[in-house]
Amino acid sequence: MKFIISTFFLLFFTISMSSQTIKVLNKTTKQPIFGVAIYNKEQTKSEITNLNGEASLDRFLPNETIYFQHITHQLKQVNKEAVNDVVYLVDSQQGLDEIVISASNFGQRKKDIPKTIKTVTAKNISFNNPQTSADLLEATGQVYMQKSQLGGGSPMIRGFSTNRLLITVDGVRMNNAIFRGGNLQNVISIDPLSIQNTEVTLGAGSIIYGSDAIGGVMSFYTKKPEFSLSDTLEIKSNVMLRYATASQEKTAHLDLNLGYKKWAFLTNVSYTDFNDLKMGSHGPEDYLRPEYVVTQNNQDVIIQNNDSRIQKFTGYNQINLMQKVSYKAAEDLDFGLGVFYTTTSDYSRYDRLIRYRGENLRSAEWNYGPQKWFMTNLNVVKRSSQATFYDNIKTTFAYQNFQESRMDRDFQDNERSVREESVDALSFNIDFEKALNETSFLFYGLEYVYNKVGSTGFTEYIDDNTTQPTVSRYPDGSTWSSAALYASYKYKPNQKFVFQSGLRYNTVTQKADFTANNVYLNLPFSESDNTSNALTGTAGVTWSPNQLLQWKFNLSSAFRAPNIDDIGKVFDSEPGSVVVPNNNLDPEYAYSGELGLKLDFDKFFILDMATYYTYLDNALVRRDGTLNGQSQIIYDGELSNVQSLQNASKSWIYGFEIGAQINFSKALKLTSQYNVIGGTEETEGIELPVRHVAPNFGNTHLIWQKNKFKVDGFINYNNALSFEQLAPSEHEKDYIYALDKNGNPYAPAWYTLNLRTQYQLGEGVTLTTALENITDQRYKTYSSGIAAPGRNLIVSLKYSL
Repeated sequence: MKFIISTFFLLFFTISMSSQTIKVLNKTTKQPIFGVAIYNKEQTKSEITNLNGEASLDRFLPNETIYFQHITHQLKQVNKEAVNDVVYLVDSQQGLDEIVISASNFGQRKKDIPKTIKTVTAKNISFNNPQTSADLLEATGQVYMQKSQLGGGSPMIRGFSTNRLLITVDGVRMNNAIFRGGNLQNVISIDPLSIQNTEVTLGAGSIIYGSDAIGGVMSFYTKKPEFSLSDTLEIKSNVMLRYATASQEKTAHLDLNLGYKKWAFLTNVSYTDFNDLKMGSHGPEDYLRPEYVVTQNNQDVIIQNNDSRIQKFTGYNQINLMQKVSYKAAEDLDFGLGVFYTTTSDYSRYDRLIRYRGENLRSAEWNYGPQKWFMTNLNVVKRSSQATFYDNIKTTFAYQNFQESRMDRDFQDNERSVREESVDALSFNIDFEKALNETSFLFYGLEYVYNKVGSTGFTEYIDDNTTQPTVSRYPDGSTWSSAALYASYKYKPNQKFVFQSGLRYNTVTQKADFTANNVYLNLPFSESDNTSNALTGTAGVTWSPNQLLQWKFNLSSAFRAPNIDDIGKVFDSEPGSVVVPNNNLDPEYAYSGELGLKLDFDKFFILDMATYYTYLDNALVRRDGTLNGQSQIIYDGELSNVQSLQNASKSWIYGFEIGAQINFSKALKLTSQYNVIGGTEETEGIELPVRHVAPNFGNTHLIWQKNKFKVDGFINYNNALSFEQLAPSEHEKDYIYALDKNGNPYAPAWYTLNLRTQYQLGEGVTLTTALENITDQRYKTYSSGIAAPGRNLIVSLKYSL
């Protein structure tokens, strides 16, 4: 604690007495450019612009030549004496480098990092115009998206998903103690219209992020307030309206920036309303929605659907709010405060509404309650400190509150089951960066996370609106905490070779009291108090022997400690089965290797390939079991098989990724990405397909851009998975799949043809249109309960002031 207090004292009161801070802007748009690499001719000194496009030039001598380099802009060189407060860069179709911050919490050149990292810039987001952040990730071409309902989006990366992937927002961990192994919708709480850039790390990221970062890390960085470059107030604003035909989506967005020289404020508001989603015309009839249930005069009635392509009760609405404040206490000392709030309306879990029991639909209703997310974070950044133990320091405090609920009732049943959950999450991170010398760099830090879970369950009788308590989904008042120390080392003796390594030591503790739930379950234990310790590491190299070749090789380990969802959950995992708590679980560990090769033929033809292999040991999987010697119990009025999560499996996941880009001219280019994924898991000596290994998938884009007009014609494609290739757990979900000639579920192959355009109508006015799924295909992404949109026209109009 003394160390933390001392550090904050230093952050508040250490102010550079003589410094030069400049701002790098795009020459055309006058927008700040994040991640500009600034260095001298010998490349012995360097700086990187922050999200406001700012950087200090204190390291450079007055007579030195300084270079400004960015992936999307032309290289600029200038003598330091000639540099004023603002440096303008010109757009370039092909940039020279790219900066990412998710690998160490400080900016590094992407080409120095021996991992595959996919970046999405604000410019990409503006053009792709995603309806949700799930769509934003899917557009990368390397994140596969599962959807159980329209208000959903569960990412899959390299054969992993849900709580084996990590989500961060402005460096704050979003994963909480009840992130489950089943499909997750939390990513839709992030407003894509508030995002400045996104970095997707493919593969393990446990060194910086700890538990859960086994298959990948999705790092979202929201827009930051912009300061005025003069003493006068600078006002900027954007208004956007969007409409989409397949779901009759209606979106309105407003952001407003007030910039002073030392203070800046950014307000961001988005509202979206979706109607029921309409699927395509050409595809499996198994996906159609021929009938649905309505309640009339307190009686459930099955109604024939006038248009079976309309997926009834999938519509919902959502509001996203963000307020950020930045204060520049000194040229090298910044404070930032962010407040986020997102809420949805109730929305149906569509895959549960299309299940049958005999000849009738099984459920009269199955809804998620409002998914609410609140976060406030305070961060302090001190740059160019030249202290003994660090050069730059970054500290973040954050508080989050998550709320979700589930409400379901069987057809013609008087009882509605309701379960409500909340999580309060506190976190603290402090990160340091130190240049040991001109070739060696050290990044290190510490993290503490604390979660407390609230959970209630009750049965509601719809005839008289009375309620009765019942078993809750989680043990109420349970806690989960994580404490960690981590460090990574970078050695770069020259521009051709980089070595990076890292270690993290993590302690995770969870506590739960099952006394209240034992009234209903009679478990053989009343509490759980587990502590897990993990030491993980990584080591990798990048080698660029010439302008043509770049090799990347990386070895890493990662872990996932059991959370409250693993240890204490009670829920119906599938029709006729119930999962009960297990207080005897250990962490699962992953060991990965990745080899990448990039070929750059003079910026005309670029080929980027990677192959990887991951071994997952001690894997937590759902398996049949017993409770007090019984293999079946009554749960929510139904006789159900007893299951629990167990360390009962191990998996081998492997894959190959290839991306290509051909630059025919400055105006015309072709890009393509394809992903091949495979994997098996072993249980009781038998090897079976892994549940979250997606089919092979990819896309191809032909893009033309000239002056104010940009057009992108593209194809998305997806291979089939036969019945034999589906995981056994998927065989039980025949209601979400097409049926083959033998009546067995399988996932058919599919493709879509799409066209997207963007045109600058006038000063500050931009029109973006897209016609997706032009041939009106009827398809589902793998393991999805809801069919994808049919032919979909999306039109948006944006005005910037």
